[in-house]
Formats: sequence, structure tokens, C-alpha cells
Amino acid sequence: MHLINEAQNTEWGKSYDYKSIRNRETFKKRVPIQDYEDIKPFVKRLMDGEQNILWNTDIKWFSKSSGTTSDKSKFIPVSQEALEECHYKGGKDMLSLYCSNNPQTKVFDGKALAMGGTHNVISLENESHYGDVSAIIMQNLPNWAEFIRTPNLEIALMDEWEEKIKKMAEATINEDVTSMAGVPSWTLILLRYILEKTGKKNIHEVWPNLEVFFHGAVSFTPYRDQFKSIISPKMNYMETYTASEGFFGIQDCKRAGDMLLMLDYGIYYEFMSMEEDGKDEADTITLAEVKLGVNYALIISTNAGLWRYKIGDTVQFTSLDPYRIKVSGRTKHFINAFGEELIVDNADNALKVACKKTGAVIKEYTAAPVYFSGNETGSHEWLIEFEKQPSSLENFTETLDSALKSVNSDYEAKRHKSIALRMPIVRSVPTGTFYNWLKSKNKLGGQFKVPRLSNERKYLEEIISLVK
Repeated sequence: MHLINEAQNTEWGKSYDYKSIRNRETFKKRVPIQDYEDIKPFVKRLMDGEQNILWNTDIKWFSKSSGTTSDKSKFIPVSQEALEECHYKGGKDMLSLYCSNNPQTKVFDGKALAMGGTHNVISLENESHYGDVSAIIMQNLPNWAEFIRTPNLEIALMDEWEEKIKKMAEATINEDVTSMAGVPSWTLILLRYILEKTGKKNIHEVWPNLEVFFHGAVSFTPYRDQFKSIISPKMNYMETYTASEGFFGIQDCKRAGDMLLMLDYGIYYEFMSMEEDGKDEADTITLAEVKLGVNYALIISTNAGLWRYKIGDTVQFTSLDPYRIKVSGRTKHFINAFGEELIVDNADNALKVACKKTGAVIKEYTAAPVYFSGNETGSHEWLIEFEKQPSSLENFTETLDSALKSVNSDYEAKRHKSIALRMPIVRSVPTGTFYNWLKSKNKLGGQFKVPRLSNERKYLEEIISLVK
């Protein structure tokens, strides 16, 4: 009701008559579930300088995220309330929970290393900016934060990642770093560079007082062993659930695997079972109605003017008292092992370009990540059953890679100079491979489809084994 009252005189609030809404049932019936395509026209107007459209205070910042089916990137509005009452509050609660679980901590005795993104100016005239949500947070933090963070803001927000890694290493090697925060893949790249530069084998030889890594954005599972191989066992790891749309969860126990759902950040939650996904009038339930172990699509209404917005994540509840969740995946097939958020539509369009330019014809395909190994960066591995082979598989691979960069800005960023993602690996498999795999799974028939993208290698490894 607080959100509805705040927005009742906005253009959105007037169009749905927020003044007459008195309960959640009316809200649910009156306001349809939104995705980015639905709110895109409103966001465009906000970015052009119009105000009081989705939210009643000025919105000058927009969090850039990976694209949708028709756009390379999407831009999520970030209000001052969202910064103060959600993102910053989440950071404070994260530190509070960590200190509560580790009362002997000396995390504040040293510096906090933060892996930030980049930001850009949309318009000097209306002072609008866009950038990664981490960059927006860092750019707007109070001045006192500069005293405990390393490196300085000028380096932290550099947009040339290869140079940024070098500058970050130079600026932080001689600091007393006690905590790190960032995306696992990029943080791992930085740590490996520092070890190479210093000739050390363990990061605690560089920063002996380092005690915690706050991580989020992608699953930590593929990276855990790699961190442990270069960091002493005394290290602590703490997971957060953050996105461009908000700060949702924090690991509140030392055991890994789930996070406390944060309920006082200006976000109203609804949950939609996957059986409802895709229906014209999909039903949602409230927090009081959720059950353990069920896969729910997350629907949010926020203090930045997102209304019944489907963010694309699925969650499962592991506890109802208190409410704890784990992120179970996405509402659609995807690869997001390194923050690239590659969706099936991206893959389909890129393959279409590659086929057109090389004369190839594709029958079936699937793709999965190749995780970091030793000093090798990650990659994507594609298994493709061609109806008509390209004259050169190498040329096909390069064309596919270029096409993926053109349709997905996050993939393009991770591929830049192969810092986080190297060239994809494309393997041609014999005719009938996917049919035989589906047959082996007893999944022949029109209702069964080859999983185009997967964030794990289970399907891909099964198909490779079948070919062998």
C-alpha cells in the first residue's frame, strides 16, 4: 500500500486508478504482469528526461542489463529510494549479518576491494546516466566510503577491462585488503593476475588479513574449488542475491546453499508457479502461501516504479520461518556462467546469421559453458548437427561469435580481448545424434525438445558420451 500510495499520482498510477486500490487482490486483478517489452516505452521516456511516469520522484539512473528478445541491452530505472532503501540497506545488512556470524572479525581494520562495473552519461542536459548496477551504487556512495574502499573510484569504474585489471592490481597489491566483493569470474581473473604479477602461489601471501568474499550475480558452484586452490582455507564466503531490479537475498548462516529473503527493502513480492508461466492471465500467490521446494517465478513491485515485473529468475523456498530461498534458475533456458546472460533468442539469431554467411544449415544444437580451468578462461561449447556443413567450421565459429556479440552486450563485454570468455568451441556431431539422445532418455515425441542452452554441462556431456 505504501508503494501504491506513493505512485497514485504518476501517469502509471492514474492509468490503473491506484487511488481506489485498497488490497492486494484488487492490485493483482487490475495490473497485468509486466516484462521488459511492456515497460520499455515508459523507460525510454524516462531516459529522455520525462518524470512522474512510473514513480513519483525523479529517476536519473538506469541499470544496464543484458538484452531481451529484441534489444541488445535493457535499462532498469533506479530511483533514489531504491538506492537508499534497497541496495545500500542490503549492503549494510550484509555486513551486519557477517559480523553477527563472525564476532571476532577484523574486516573493518583494512580495505574492501570492490569489483565495479562502468557507467555512461545518457544526456548532460537532463543529467541522466546508465551503467552496471555496481557502478551506479559505487558512484552514489557517500564520501566516507572512499576511505575504506580500494581501488579509488577512477580505477574502479574504468570501462577498459584489460587495463582495469592491471590498474586494480597495481593499486591494491600493497593495501591491507580484508574483504572482497564482486562477480566470481571477474574476481578470479584479478586474483590470478595478482598472483602472476607477484610470483606468489596463494592470495593470502599478498593479503594476509583477507577474510571474506561477498559474491553474487552468478552461481558460485563452478568457481568454489578454483577459489579454494589459490586462497587459504580460513577464507569465508558469503552469497548475495542482487540484480539490476533490486537487492533480494543475503546468506544469513555460515552454511551455504540458501539466503534470507529481505522483506523490508521497498519491494513487494509475488510468486508464480511455473505451471502458470505463459498463460494470458497467470495467477500469483503471496508470501504467506508459498510452499517449500516449489519452483516459483519471481514477480516484483518496487520503489523504482517496476509494477508486477517478472525479472526472469526462479526461486525455491528452503525455509518458511524465516523465509529463505535459493535461486533455482531462469524462467527460460539460458547460459549465465560468467555474467553473459545468453538467452535462446540470442543463440537462435546468431546461428541464423552464421548460417546465412557460411551457407550452413542447422538441424539441432545445444550449448553449455566450459568453466575456468588452470589459467584458461571460460568458453561456450556448442554441439551442432548440421543438415548442410559449412565449408569451414573455423569460419562458422568466428561468424557465430561476432553475431553473439552483436545481439548481447554482456556476452560482448565478457568476450572483450578474451579476458573472461575465449572463442566458443563448436563441434559438429553426426546426423541422428540428438534423435538418439532423446530416444535414450525415452523422450521422443513432439512435446519433447532438445534443450538449446543450459547453465550446466549435464546434457552436453551425455550427448558427447553417446557420440563417443
